[in-house]
Amino acid sequence: MQSIRNSLLLAAVLLGSISSDAAEKPNVIVIMADDLGYGDLSCYGATELATPHIDRLASEGLRFTSGYCSASTCTPTRYSFLTGTYAFRSEGTGIAPPNSPAIIKPGTETLPSLLQKAGYGTAVIGKWHLGNGSRYHPSQQGYEFAAVVSGPHLPGQFRVPGQPTLKPGKDQYRTEFEADLSTSFIKQNKDQPFFLMVSPYAVHIPLGALSDKVAKYRARAKATQADLPNPIYAAMVEHCDDLVGEIIDTVEAEGLTENTMIVFTSDNGGLYRRYDYHDPAVDDTVADLAPLRGEKGNLYEAGIRVPLIIKYPPQIKSGSISTEPTISYDFYPTFVQLAGGQLPANQSIDGKDLGPIFENPAAQLDRDALYWHYPHYHHGRPASCIRSRDWKLIDYHDESGDIELYQLANDLSETTNLAAQETSRTTQLKNQLRDWRQQVLAAMPIPNPSYDPDRAHEWWSTRTGKPVPSHLRKKYPPTEKDL
Repeated sequence: MQSIRNSLLLAAVLLGSISSDAAEKPNVIVIMADDLGYGDLSCYGATELATPHIDRLASEGLRFTSGYCSASTCTPTRYSFLTGTYAFRSEGTGIAPPNSPAIIKPGTETLPSLLQKAGYGTAVIGKWHLGNGSRYHPSQQGYEFAAVVSGPHLPGQFRVPGQPTLKPGKDQYRTEFEADLSTSFIKQNKDQPFFLMVSPYAVHIPLGALSDKVAKYRARAKATQADLPNPIYAAMVEHCDDLVGEIIDTVEAEGLTENTMIVFTSDNGGLYRRYDYHDPAVDDTVADLAPLRGEKGNLYEAGIRVPLIIKYPPQIKSGSISTEPTISYDFYPTFVQLAGGQLPANQSIDGKDLGPIFENPAAQLDRDALYWHYPHYHHGRPASCIRSRDWKLIDYHDESGDIELYQLANDLSETTNLAAQETSRTTQLKNQLRDWRQQVLAAMPIPNPSYDPDRAHEWWSTRTGKPVPSHLRKKYPPTEKDL
């Protein structure tokens, strides 16, 4: 840890002098888990999982029951979080491949860049996934300190590329390392307002956790005869909760609780099953996402509805609950307003300030609908989606002409398609969704003249341009003892 502290001390010096109105500017900490399902926390109903620190955050803050990510996969959600707008405005509709160019267009005023102008120290720790290379590094997007951690979860399997002084301990799990980086940054920057984005790789596949936690959940699964959640996944959720606990404890120890907003959410919905090995004996079944339908990579509720918890003592009453639909790009105007910053005049902002909900959890935001667009085959078919209050319509783009309409207030599991019965509402929402796609210039899928249904299951490498021999891939070790 000494090398981490030294590097962070230097980063703190570079962040600049303390703002004269630092006491009036709240710190903001965002913890964005990776692929965490809506119901995979105790406070959201998963009593078989141990998440005491996140549960405490919910009991002391505001828990949203209709919190949404702006896309069903990570890259477009992270883009929207940073820019306050739909990723489709930048043609960023899917997952960025490892060698992708910049996803964020040059000249874009990102959230950390605006907060930096407002006198904040800014940092991101963990996953990035918005373009590789020095030109696309988060240090070029408003983050003054950036520790982009790369590699899977188990000890010795991850690192911070290009920053040899930031070395994890020999036996550290990845969330433990990310927690150390985060708490060190908080301690070094406690005397000025700061924005800290903590983006752990947990609970993304491959499944892997420390053996003591896995053993606990395997014993619990055996005692209850429950198949899901996967004991390794359950242990990973607890690892993520431990990270949250370390951050909360540090904020309290440094006397920052009353002037710090802490946000916990996920970049997209949960995963039901890993399917890229194409062998049921090898593919991991991860979690039961019921009562929600679908999973990551499609536009049913399990793919886009996520946990969202916000604690901010000056404005939010403990134990509050909001049913108002919110979405990832709402953080942009919310945090800028909180920091006393200025929104860019010549940049589209699709998000809404959540401040009214902080003061009154029953408040409704001034917007007609939420929209999604995911024109890819990935855990589902290409589609667009609109939610207008309790009504949700999905429009498929695979030449099937399929339309689905659900009334979420009475059918959260999306089991009854009302499109044939509610023809007028279906037409209205379909036209509204079409007009929105045209407005944001959403890219649409086109027919593939070389499509071969017998090869549709193949995964292709963006590096080699050839199919990946999935049947030869070895399963990731479940614990450090299996390395």
